[in-house]
Amino acid sequence: MENNVQNLNDVPVAKLSDYGYRDYHVLAKIWKVVSTILVVVIIFMIYLSILIIALQSFNSSSDVLSFNKFTTYWYTHMFDEPSFATPVRNTFIISVAATLISTLVGTLVAVGIHYSTKRFHQKIMLLNNIPLLNADIVTGISIMLIFSLVMKIPGLEYIFGFPTMLVAHMYFCLPYVILNVLPKLKELDSNMMDAALDLGLKPIRALIKVIVPSIVSGILAGLIFAFTMSFDDFVISYYTTGNGFNNLSIWVYSSIGRKGLRPYVHSFSTLVTFGSMVILLAINFFMGKKGVKNGKKH
Repeated sequence: MENNVQNLNDVPVAKLSDYGYRDYHVLAKIWKVVSTILVVVIIFMIYLSILIIALQSFNSSSDVLSFNKFTTYWYTHMFDEPSFATPVRNTFIISVAATLISTLVGTLVAVGIHYSTKRFHQKIMLLNNIPLLNADIVTGISIMLIFSLVMKIPGLEYIFGFPTMLVAHMYFCLPYVILNVLPKLKELDSNMMDAALDLGLKPIRALIKVIVPSIVSGILAGLIFAFTMSFDDFVISYYTTGNGFNNLSIWVYSSIGRKGLRPYVHSFSTLVTFGSMVILLAINFFMGKKGVKNGKKH
């Protein structure tokens, strides 16, 4: 019996490493620390320019290389210079008008695409994706050439300016609205429109009273996306403007080449950045609160 026990003790015990197992516990900890550092560095580099602009907006000196003293003067006098106030006003006019029109048209187009045949749906989506895939410079030059041909029509010699920039902004904002509304339409019950019509509603009233309230979150997302794309566009605006009509991006581009940016530009940029952050946080807060309430109801 003792000999059998000794023989069992002499048998080598198999280890996990014999089966190809490797202990990466230490490496996993190292990678976790390294990945955290990389994320922090990347986020810092992304927002570094915003922080620099925000810092310069409180600089009493116009020289970006020196910080004299803290001041809020540029925030209270940013629109004193007409050469800056006019492009800002033009930017908001173009962005708001293009956003509202493209949101209205894009929602109607998305509804039409959703209730169309599969083959027609594919063709329209192919056309819808062209402005998204095209480079901005190609889109800008193409639209410019089209408007150059339109200028040959009597009475439209001075078309370049507000009309051309508005149409161009509507053109590249429209696909973003459609792509944000379509997923919400796919979530709806396929019989919802037919049920509304069976209950006596006309198609337009059924669309307004039944479909639109069900996809309002997609419409709102498309509206915000369209406004963002229109507000900071430069390339397409540069090729479609004229007759002294400039938006903010074109004005900034021309100012950098002449004398550099004044501190009030930094103040305006800071207000726009933090205003956008507040709006996004508010939307996420209310949408999350609404989702919690809906979950409690169910």
